[in-house]
Amino acid sequence: MSEAASRVLPVANLREFFRDSLQGALARQHLAVEDQTEHYVVNLLTLFARSEALYERTPEGMRLRPLVVLLCEAFEAPSVEERNRALQRLGDVSLFVAGFFAHSFAARLIDIDYHVAMGGRAYASLAHATSRGKGRVLGAVFAELAEKFQPMVDALNEVSETAYTHSDRDILRLYEIWLKTGSRRCYELLKRLGVDPTAGGTAFTH
Repeated sequence: MSEAASRVLPVANLREFFRDSLQGALARQHLAVEDQTEHYVVNLLTLFARSEALYERTPEGMRLRPLVVLLCEAFEAPSVEERNRALQRLGDVSLFVAGFFAHSFAARLIDIDYHVAMGGRAYASLAHATSRGKGRVLGAVFAELAEKFQPMVDALNEVSETAYTHSDRDILRLYEIWLKTGSRRCYELLKRLGVDPTAGGTAFTH
């Protein structure tokens, strides 16, 4: 068995794995969310674990569509239902990518704070649009995700980094993310790694 294969964690049920991992991360982050919100995020993680659900087919192959394209589709949608679907896709993709690929943004022009802002606003718009009638339960989920978007990203960061060891380069990246988003998790990680973030700057919060 190869070294990479030996590190693979066998998972009998992906949904249960994400549920248990998310519950543990939420507890350690001291982040309380409603059961419906937790259920929504677990379903989202399970869905996007399949690449064909996250990525979309383009002439260049399977790609993540830019968030601004999803936003434009929402603005130009011919019906309320299609607008809401586009906003939900925007919020979902932003949350998943910010939660699971935070470190990959380091060399890109578009950083994690952009995804946090776009996703939070998409969910807030959805919450307003679905606050009445049959969609009000889901509207409450979107409202909570909009309000707690950054803390939820922190929880997903923890889920994605269960067996991750931070290098010196990662410490700089954690500091950069803390400056841009005010991430409580990044702040606490830096403190545990012997770095006092407040000695060098003030976090920017949206």
